[in-house]
Amino acid sequence: MHIRFKMTVALAMIGPAGAAMACASCGCSVNSDWGAQGLSAAGGWTLDLRTDYLNQDRLRTGTQSISAATASQTLNTQTQSPAEVEQYTRNRYLTGTVDYNDGQNWGVSLSLPFIQRTHSTLGTGSDGATFDPANGAYRSSANGLGDVRVLGRYFGWTEAHNVGLQWGLKLPTGAKSQVSDSGSIQPVDPGLQLGTGTTDMIVGGYLFDSLSPDWAYFSQLNAQVALNHSTMAGGSYRPGNSVNASLGVRYVGWSLWFPTVQLNARYARPDSGDAADTYATGGRLVYLTLGGVVPVTSTLNLYANLQLPVYQNVNGIQLTPRYVASVGAKFAF
Repeated sequence: MHIRFKMTVALAMIGPAGAAMACASCGCSVNSDWGAQGLSAAGGWTLDLRTDYLNQDRLRTGTQSISAATASQTLNTQTQSPAEVEQYTRNRYLTGTVDYNDGQNWGVSLSLPFIQRTHSTLGTGSDGATFDPANGAYRSSANGLGDVRVLGRYFGWTEAHNVGLQWGLKLPTGAKSQVSDSGSIQPVDPGLQLGTGTTDMIVGGYLFDSLSPDWAYFSQLNAQVALNHSTMAGGSYRPGNSVNASLGVRYVGWSLWFPTVQLNARYARPDSGDAADTYATGGRLVYLTLGGVVPVTSTLNLYANLQLPVYQNVNGIQLTPRYVASVGAKFAF
């Protein structure tokens, strides 16, 4: 196997967030944007199919876990009333990404996420245990297309094509009018809708290289900024600006699989607008991601990642996941 092909595989697992997730505490840095991380070595088309699972079921405030009973006695500083006590948000994503690059200077990718999400909350004014619609308790479920992402990149500065600039848009294609399906019928929080209703700008850059014949490293920094407010039940909504940074290494000395270790950091500002939860959105997060790529054929690669929280510092009281799991397949044609 040529070193250049090894490098292409080694850099496949890091890029901008592949799917818009529910809050700052999710594992948004699990991704498979191969086009931004090494496929400049071989031009053409690729198709990536990836599924992600995360179950946000642990209440946290700041850097500490908090019980539902204690959360129910906490003051929401935005509303000056008791804080909402959420029970869980279970997320499953199926994301398809089509990528093309000319093998010399530029490339473009289109990502379409399909989201399946279930959510349960006890609302505000609860005792932290009783499901009472009078306190705003409800459950909800949603299935559908999320927000589509279109990303371009330029990597023609160096002969190795290992330095790139990335830019693009997240488009408001996901539905934003979901209501609860149990308890008192009410609009679901903006951060739990399939789409944000906003057009977001994404900009970033990446760098990768070999450390030795058997080791490679990769890094990336990108930012996402909403360009407008959307209109939802309760008023306007704008998701908080976010920055994602990643650094990883991969061993490419084996022929059957290439293991990867990476650190993924995320900073997100609180959401804003009349309909936004400005108290319990945004945070600072660091994840350790263990994964690997299995080259099945010259045109098919399988991959998997397990993302584990290292540091979680959230605003207000939020649900956080214990892990994020991701598996996928990459086809070249």
